[in-house]
Amino acid sequence: MSLKDQLHVLVVDDMSTSRGLIVQALEAMGIANIHHVASGPEAINLVGRMPVHLVLSDYNMPDMDGLQLLRQLRSDPKSKNIGFILITGKADRAVVENGKTLRMNNFIKKPFGPQELKSCLEAVVGRL
Repeated sequence: MSLKDQLHVLVVDDMSTSRGLIVQALEAMGIANIHHVASGPEAINLVGRMPVHLVLSDYNMPDMDGLQLLRQLRSDPKSKNIGFILITGKADRAVVENGKTLRMNNFIKKPFGPQELKSCLEAVVGRL
């Protein structure tokens, strides 16, 4: 079985259009197990119920931003080693530094294309 078949990816974005585009790009890469939710709290709930290897999370979301989600994932022994990629519209240095402190695996700046997303993913999980 290939990595694409085994990998469980969770997309977290409050904007349905952005979520849809990311899911579509992941499907085009051949990733078979893609889950998506609209908020950090929904992500925490899903991670508690099923295997997730990699989270792609938008930074700017109401209630719980991407770094707050990352902080919560890292504080739980069951989710502390999940791969995490932050998606941001503005690669603010403080946000990126804060993410690195929280052991973010990578980040990508909007807008991005499918090839940029694939390169970002492969830097975390290996060749797809």
